[in-house]
Amino acid sequence: MGSGEREQLTGDKWEVQLRKGCLELAILAVLWGGRLYGLEILRRLEDDSSLIVSEGTVYPLLSRLKALGLVNSEWVESEGGHPRKYYALTKSGKQRALEMAEIWTRFSSSMRKLLGPLNGRNK
Repeated sequence: MGSGEREQLTGDKWEVQLRKGCLELAILAVLWGGRLYGLEILRRLEDDSSLIVSEGTVYPLLSRLKALGLVNSEWVESEGGHPRKYYALTKSGKQRALEMAEIWTRFSSSMRKLLGPLNGRNK
């Protein structure tokens, strides 16, 4: 493997890790507007943020968020057949979403300043 290939793999891994690090906040943000079932969460992540994630990534994270008391879930019968598991933010989940959003805002603002010269801008 040449150095260019290694650099590409490293860059790809970095982007994957960046996306994974943001996923918890993204899920809390998606649920801010009200309860959603799993597939709706996946669709919103993809449509609203271009975060394309698999069910195998989202459902374990939803389970962890539930164990932490940040979301609750309930099974609801659907008219079209299978019952659906809906997820909603708890009071603690809403507080955590606000805290994470504030941290993200400060962090992204700082990074924007640092990256300005790379983008040909000073501010």
